[in-house]
Amino acid sequence: MLNVSGTGTAHTCSGTTRRDFLQVGTLGVAGLSLAGYLEAQAQGAVSAGHDERSCIMIFNLGAPSQLDTFDPKPDAPAEVRGPFQAVPTRGDYHLSEILPQHASIADRLSLVRSVHHAGAAVHDAGWQMMQTGRQFTGGVNSPHAGSVVAWLRGRRSDLPPFVVLPETMGRGGGNLPNGQSGGFLGKAYDPFALMADPSKKNFQVPDLLPPDTVGDVRLQRRRRIRDLIDQTVRDFESSEDARLLDDHFHAAWRLMTSPQARSAFDLSQEPDAVRERYGMNRFGQCCLLARRLIESGVRFVTVNTFLTVFNEVTWDIHGSAPFTSITGMRDIVAPMYDQGYTALIEDLTLRGLLDTTLVCSVAEFGRTPKVNPAGGRDHWPQCFTVGFAGGGVQGGRTVGASDPIGAVPADRPVVPADVIATVFHSLGLKLDQHLPGPGGRPFPLVDFGHREIHELF
Repeated sequence: MLNVSGTGTAHTCSGTTRRDFLQVGTLGVAGLSLAGYLEAQAQGAVSAGHDERSCIMIFNLGAPSQLDTFDPKPDAPAEVRGPFQAVPTRGDYHLSEILPQHASIADRLSLVRSVHHAGAAVHDAGWQMMQTGRQFTGGVNSPHAGSVVAWLRGRRSDLPPFVVLPETMGRGGGNLPNGQSGGFLGKAYDPFALMADPSKKNFQVPDLLPPDTVGDVRLQRRRRIRDLIDQTVRDFESSEDARLLDDHFHAAWRLMTSPQARSAFDLSQEPDAVRERYGMNRFGQCCLLARRLIESGVRFVTVNTFLTVFNEVTWDIHGSAPFTSITGMRDIVAPMYDQGYTALIEDLTLRGLLDTTLVCSVAEFGRTPKVNPAGGRDHWPQCFTVGFAGGGVQGGRTVGASDPIGAVPADRPVVPADVIATVFHSLGLKLDQHLPGPGGRPFPLVDFGHREIHELF
């Protein structure tokens, strides 16, 4: 930590002018790195009438078993269908009995049961593909869909355009990029990551809002530190990173001091009954926070159901430690997800936001058709299910189908690029737009030949 006290002078934290240091959250040297979370000027175009659209992407880290959740096979052999029954819903399909609340909102939820990809059967390969639409090859790190939205459309409030809750993904075992960054668009389009658990008592947002102990007068005084840096660090100011900071410093300052931002992240404003409806756990409260952020102008929110697949109860049901058993999925994971997801859909509906908010539920792959010797299921990118609600999607239907044992697509195969194209289509982005790729080479929003899943709309 530095303490800049005047022209050409920098001291350590023990210096006499410590009170002038811009010490807000963990903004880093001179309090400037938060600006790296903020978007640059919007560059693209959107379809008329779609600028009000937003997206909440729920990433089911660990990968649910399609056979035990969204694509049950009640007529398959026991070693395929698993231990759970299929139940009717308010939509035109059946679900597993471990998602009873999903059944009640199925008329607003449509499923694509024929998703597959050719990537490696490791978590982070799937994370990258399902959030960017592309496989990590040739050293090219493609941007998350939310980063693309931030680049094309920019912010529409004091809050960042793209937020990840509760934090970005941890390791997945494949040593690959996880897909939750600005990629080749640059750090300016990385998401703002909450880095906190909103279900905890006295929840606060690090790196975003100044602590209550820092008064307005002190904040204004600390803002003047920017002028000192402008005068004394000319070499730094000539760098590319510094030019980005010049563009975004005042936006970062506005975010930190914004009453709107304070209010959006303040879950204490919600009635206890609403918070309890979502579930007083990390996932449930992240879903509630996602709704509040969308209401406050955030364009894209990604909610990670879990942070890693190691030593945590997740959708990764290999059946034995350090992974999760089918029983753990039934008793812990599925009820948490069932409650939080359905509360979000119902709340968005009640508030008139579902028509303008796409809620997409994705995962890195599916699970093996046959139960393994440990009583679990292993990685299976050959076929899995994703869900869509709101944002112009017609609910209650299925698109595509898997074969009788849920192993491969039997009808209307869909790949990750089609899923991302569907997100962009809902948000009104023109799929023939291009991004500034590495070396100045234009990159299309989605690769040639991939379009939205039109049957959903």
